[in-house]
Amino acid sequence: MKLYAPSYYKKFKCIADKCDHSCCVGWEIDVDPEALEKYENCKAPYGAEVIDSIVKDETPHFKLVGDERCPHLDENGLCKIILELGEDYLCGICREHPRFYNYTSVSEVGIGMSCTEAARIILSSPDYAEILCIGESSADPDSIDFDGRAYREEMYRILADRTQSYSSRLTEIYQRYSVNIGEDSIWLDAIDSLEYLDDSHRQLFTKYSADCTAIGNDEYRERFLAYFIYRHVTEAFDIDDLRSRLSFCLFCERLFTSLIASENAKSLNEIATLARIISEEIEYSDDNTAALTELAEDLNSLSRKH
Repeated sequence: MKLYAPSYYKKFKCIADKCDHSCCVGWEIDVDPEALEKYENCKAPYGAEVIDSIVKDETPHFKLVGDERCPHLDENGLCKIILELGEDYLCGICREHPRFYNYTSVSEVGIGMSCTEAARIILSSPDYAEILCIGESSADPDSIDFDGRAYREEMYRILADRTQSYSSRLTEIYQRYSVNIGEDSIWLDAIDSLEYLDDSHRQLFTKYSADCTAIGNDEYRERFLAYFIYRHVTEAFDIDDLRSRLSFCLFCERLFTSLIASENAKSLNEIATLARIISEEIEYSDDNTAALTELAEDLNSLSRKH
């Protein structure tokens, strides 16, 4: 079936050694079966080093070295697997990151904000609602009748209506989908219970407030929310699931707004760094995303009962 992407998608290219926050540091990198077979059959001298670096647990992965660096990241921030063997020898996660996929009646691809370069591209692209066909996908369409993409388009129409203030557009989304914000104390308790890659981010996130407004950064807040909607709302399977997913996205937007204000972030680079921190700590953790989405679901369920 057809593969679609936001129009900004093709702007992305890994900046490798120029990156100020390498995805090759701090993450456990799984090795997929196809890549493992390639490494085991590799006759080049560096192939043996690759095999020696893999922990063959239930899920094989590279054994991180000092400062939790990938063992194949050189002192210049370049990948030795690419330098020695070529890009064809990258494992799947390294080849795809920071891309993600949505599967509905069509396939969609996007770039994730856990990469600062991707965050900069997303936050500087006003044309987020322009979704283009970029090729074909081997995936099969799902069998769900509910059309999350149609709801997403409706949300984008509201978000992109710049005849209204950003706060008015946000209010319309909250009201149209009956999203319950919940008390700050509830979300702050949830923030404290999350698992963190960097524990200093726990303290950063405690600056969350639903009443916070980041004056002068509405365009970045709009594009941040549009990205979260694209990634997390699209695959909703019914209206209640959509409401919970949207509520999760709106919480992340409130957190983003709070951090922009508390850190007095002004430049695109400063704001993109905050977006990257939220992305890697929350949406790139299945457990954290699930915990916050379940809280959103509970709040909205209580709201409907009353």
